[in-house]
Amino acid sequence: MSTPEATEPPSLYAAREPIFPRRVYGKFRSLKWWLLGLMLGIYYITPWIRWDRGPSLPDQAVLLDLAHRRFFFFMIEIWPHEFYFVAGLLVMAGLGLFLFTSAAGRVWCGYACPQTVWTDLFILVERWVEGDRNARIRLHRQKWNAEKIRKNAVKWSAWFLIAMATGGAWVFYFTDAPTLLVNLFTGQASAVAYLTILILTGTTFAFGGFAREQICIYACPWPRIQAAMMDEDTLTIAYRDWRGEPRGKLHKGAIAEGQGDCIDCMACVNVCPMGIDIRDGQQLACITCGLCIDACNDTMDKIGRPRDLIGYLALTDETAERAGAAPKSVWKHVFRPRTILYTVLWAGVGIGLIVALFLRSPIDVNVTPVRNPTFVTLSDGTIRNAYDVRLRNKQGADAVFTISVPFDSGLVAELEGLSGLSVNVNANETLSQRVYLNAPRGSQPATTDRTQIRLWFEELGTTNRVHHDTVFNGKVE
Repeated sequence: MSTPEATEPPSLYAAREPIFPRRVYGKFRSLKWWLLGLMLGIYYITPWIRWDRGPSLPDQAVLLDLAHRRFFFFMIEIWPHEFYFVAGLLVMAGLGLFLFTSAAGRVWCGYACPQTVWTDLFILVERWVEGDRNARIRLHRQKWNAEKIRKNAVKWSAWFLIAMATGGAWVFYFTDAPTLLVNLFTGQASAVAYLTILILTGTTFAFGGFAREQICIYACPWPRIQAAMMDEDTLTIAYRDWRGEPRGKLHKGAIAEGQGDCIDCMACVNVCPMGIDIRDGQQLACITCGLCIDACNDTMDKIGRPRDLIGYLALTDETAERAGAAPKSVWKHVFRPRTILYTVLWAGVGIGLIVALFLRSPIDVNVTPVRNPTFVTLSDGTIRNAYDVRLRNKQGADAVFTISVPFDSGLVAELEGLSGLSVNVNANETLSQRVYLNAPRGSQPATTDRTQIRLWFEELGTTNRVHHDTVFNGKVE
């Protein structure tokens, strides 16, 4: 009795087929070029912008000064204890992403995501070196020869320079850019700087040059989250199949009777950087970049058919258009309860951050009572409490501060190691000072278990004044 031959199980992995998008012209492609230039310009130029903050502070406009644990953004200076400002900005970024996604789908992915921006730039270099889609496909399929080696060497060299500039620009945000640039070329920069540039160069080169759409499909979580932000009124790119089907080729330069507007020219597929066919409906891989709209509109113009066979469309519009009714206006899709809620939340967080920014004091103080012991009794019966004070001067100039308690508190302040009640705090530095509060024998604070008190810190010659509430521990007989 013969046994059936064993068959190998089907492979669940398909090798990646490189995508070679065709050049396209149109308003969405132009918009993407303008945004690409703007965002890359901001990224590369920002570390070189100067901002005068005085002699004691760095003059780089945007600087994440990790050594001194501060963040500078033009006239704004954020200290470590003010990290809630950074957290607020992250919340605003998240709400902004929710807002734009609920209004117009994955516009972040299609126009502003760093993966999209650098992939666009790498494809542009590839097209300059190797030619448009058909030429690149032929080069990819042909065997390695002198032409293929030369073109790939030129292309990869350009990619590497772009990737290295990307990593180099990033480290300039963390220290003085001109100084670091000199140190990088003279070998005096820190190992961390070289390692960071190396890692970012490698990842940019690999992601923008080779992985491309694989990052969007497999590595990025946003395509799987975006569905929660979208509803039937969200504008996203769609194919009007009720108008385009049944599709078919042109016959003698004209569309056959009963045939839809789609002539199956594959232009929408050939320009897609993700390699999908938008005519198959909504797909996880679609980044709504709009290039298929430009390609299809170009074809419709050539054959004399109405534009927007492929275009931005909401599900509610699809239902209306299928029935022959007019779709909603764009503004009715954009301004609806969900997007208004996101806008209100986004604006509320922003206003709160601005108010907090302008209300914050240039002085920051922290008072910690010394607990061991909670108090001591001096030879004359005076009860003494000790406090560790951290006084931070967040201004660009040195300042003198006086430390005092209210006159009616029954307490006398004393600074360890100093004869008076004034201390000098250097610009943008923190001073640690031990402060003693003395209650004379028999006074109310000396004979009370716990007395609420208020320490005042005032900058001489200004109106800057802050206080800190704490407790004085007395001796109960």
